[in-house]
Amino acid sequence: MNASKLSFLPLLAAVFLILSSACDALEDTVRGEGLLHFSLDGPGVTKAGVPDSSAYLLKVVSSSGNIIYDGQYGAAPSAISVPAGNYTVSVRSCLFNPPSFSTPLYGDDQVVSVPAGESVNVHLNCTLLNCGVRLDIDSSFLTGAEQGALLLRCPEGSVMYGYTEDRIAFFNPGDVSLVLSSYGSDKTLMTRSLSAREILRLKVFSKSGGSSSGSGITVATDTSAVWLDDTFVIGSSPMYDVATARTMTGAEGVWVYGYIVGCASPFLGTSSDTNLAISGRTTATGKDECLSVELVKGALRDALNLVSHPSYLGRKVFLKGNITTYYSMPGIKKITDWSLDTPPDQ
Repeated sequence: MNASKLSFLPLLAAVFLILSSACDALEDTVRGEGLLHFSLDGPGVTKAGVPDSSAYLLKVVSSSGNIIYDGQYGAAPSAISVPAGNYTVSVRSCLFNPPSFSTPLYGDDQVVSVPAGESVNVHLNCTLLNCGVRLDIDSSFLTGAEQGALLLRCPEGSVMYGYTEDRIAFFNPGDVSLVLSSYGSDKTLMTRSLSAREILRLKVFSKSGGSSSGSGITVATDTSAVWLDDTFVIGSSPMYDVATARTMTGAEGVWVYGYIVGCASPFLGTSSDTNLAISGRTTATGKDECLSVELVKGALRDALNLVSHPSYLGRKVFLKGNITTYYSMPGIKKITDWSLDTPPDQ
């Protein structure tokens, strides 16, 4: 064989590889198949205290409900061949059975379309999907008049929070109640509605057992959670958060606390000095999260209106009055006492 023929062989090999690759792609197209690739990211993947990302649980389901893959992320193929179509791709850091301690649930869900003969990369950005509560039980509770077991309760069940417990109890997003169980009788002290990524740090102390200086609520976002701080007094006059007060139309002379998020009218504006809107969170955007507040002319209006005090936006306020309807939403009127930032001396 002469040199010219030998030099032609590499070219033939390259052409063969190109044609082979093209045939494979054509075959995939004819068969109507594509490829799914996965990548995992987000604070939940590397944050200390959560499982190694290879142990995360990956699930791929077709639009018709067929399970394509259901297993550990680390054991999944680098690419999964699937028929062209739409797929839901989900990842979870663990199997979560609420309520339970020290079980943050990280994950993501993506719906993707896979065309025939193409590769699709699914980028899963894991965030915290559940919510949690951590109690800070003051020493005054141990010597106060009202004692018993403290429970954190959600629709799926409850956990007992020991006096020396410092772990976070995790729940599905929704209502979580603090319950005092004593001598076979349960008393719901408060209920909060928590969203995904919210961790409520709740200080509990007895009014009769010591001082009642609380820190007030602050919101600070870290890489994976929105932290809420709050204070609850046992043994004092009834005091309700906004979510609970909204369900108590007709109640008179009750204490309500929340965060000033704007005016009730114009809603979430700051141009009226006659009313306020308060909520259980500083980021409220809807009327269904708020309680309207009537500021009658005089000391109350002078002390709390946003026109004169724009810096009060986001501040915590305690109000004593009657729960009624005001500006077509649950509200509080005929206010007889109030306190800004710190619980009142009842």
